[in-house]
Amino acid sequence: MSEHKFACPQCSQHLLCDEIYAGREIQCPGCNIMMRIPPVPGKTAQYTPESGQTWATYIGSAIRPPGTP
Repeated sequence: MSEHKFACPQCSQHLLCDEIYAGREIQCPGCNIMMRIPPVPGKTAQYTPESGQTWATYIGSAIRPPGTP
């Protein structure tokens, strides 16, 4: 998996994530605005913004206490 570097459009905070998260919404840790992770230049073949999907929604659903279905 490849790293994707981008900046917040409001405060210019430098951010880093895996390119598979392109199109998801996150809250900037610097200024707390909701922003969409931009497409990876030249690498993201199909960039389809996902409405209602946030970082917490994606990560939160994958983390469950042991023994939980």
